[in-house]
Amino acid sequence: MRLDEYLDIEENERAERRRLVEEKSYAILDHLETFQDRFDEVVQGDSLYGGVSPSIFVGRSNYPRVSTGILSPVGHDEDAATFETSAGWYDEGVSISDVFARRTSLLNSNQSTTVDSVHDAWDGFLGVQREVAISDRPVTVEIGLDGRPDVDLDPGRDDIATPTGPRARARSAQLGENPHVPRPVEKTLEDDDWNAQGAMTYLYRRGFDVYDINTILSAGALGQGENRRLVPTRWSITAVDDTVGQYLRGRIRDAPSVDTVEVYRNEFLGNAFWVVLLPGTWEFELVELKAPGSVWNPDPEAGVWLAADHESHEGRTGYVEETAGAYHASRLGVLEHLESRGRQAKALVLRHVSDDYWGPCGVWQVRESVRNAFDEGGTAETLGEAVRSVAPYLPVSLDRLRRTSTMVSGVQATLGDFSTE
Repeated sequence: MRLDEYLDIEENERAERRRLVEEKSYAILDHLETFQDRFDEVVQGDSLYGGVSPSIFVGRSNYPRVSTGILSPVGHDEDAATFETSAGWYDEGVSISDVFARRTSLLNSNQSTTVDSVHDAWDGFLGVQREVAISDRPVTVEIGLDGRPDVDLDPGRDDIATPTGPRARARSAQLGENPHVPRPVEKTLEDDDWNAQGAMTYLYRRGFDVYDINTILSAGALGQGENRRLVPTRWSITAVDDTVGQYLRGRIRDAPSVDTVEVYRNEFLGNAFWVVLLPGTWEFELVELKAPGSVWNPDPEAGVWLAADHESHEGRTGYVEETAGAYHASRLGVLEHLESRGRQAKALVLRHVSDDYWGPCGVWQVRESVRNAFDEGGTAETLGEAVRSVAPYLPVSLDRLRRTSTMVSGVQATLGDFSTE
């Protein structure tokens, strides 16, 4: 399909999105007010809470002494699995309000501990938490709480990676059933000589998605013997995306290149993604354009915020400074697509965060948006043609994009590229 045909987007689409965001429901506040009522209905005497837990959370504040918790959707035991962040959220087509509603329903029963206290820890609170993490389905738990939940849902940067919800200090925890642990996970647990990177790659090759792997890593269940540590959830998400991405990059290292310029587009939760694949050896860049009034550029009077990170054929040697977890999440989606085709390419991802993105949902939506961008696309003769065709849909001029992007900087300028913003 020619690129001009692919970009034939209905004119009223943007207007419809604006109407929907203006009508966004604030029922989430009412939902939050009912949490205490739902909690009171299920809690037993002496603050004993019984429920079903689909996942865990490890904080990063005060590292290496961190808050580590068991997550339970209070009042939703029958569909607890849907409250765990997964690729299924994209398939459902969840809204930002849906994400917040699920997060507000997750009780985080937690204790404070040092990250190096988990080697061979199968008893007490940490043992229960690990069992929840390695199970392939939600687990019934019974938790003794020290006080009532602290309901604080002012979303900040610490909450971006995973749902945390209301918090309560836990005195004790025990399992209400024997969890089902897949054999490949048991194998990684039993092998004390297996480094964490190798174990992560093994699980991915055995069909585990990155969501499952980062939970297991976070619980300190991967790595060599006494080197095993609790890993803050936010860090584990990026670590798994990066590790699996490096594995996939190795898989396509000697693959033939795509033979034409390909352009793909996807949009989800107020984020628009453009993925451009170019003939050549592997290269990757993510450029983020964050509109004023969006969640990470909240000042409506500010200009569009631009940032970019790039890697060449050999990959990166330093930390991703500008785009952080979104870089590794989007790179994973591109690499999975190329590996499935047995091809390599130079890849440029443009992420436009519009002001429709009014609440933080986490990098999972970046990962899934890119993963699902390749169903249909268009072709162009050159990178210059592709970028000039996409540019009218972006909130900045091509000249400003060129000044930020390593890959776009090589596109020859024309007078029209220097329009004012």
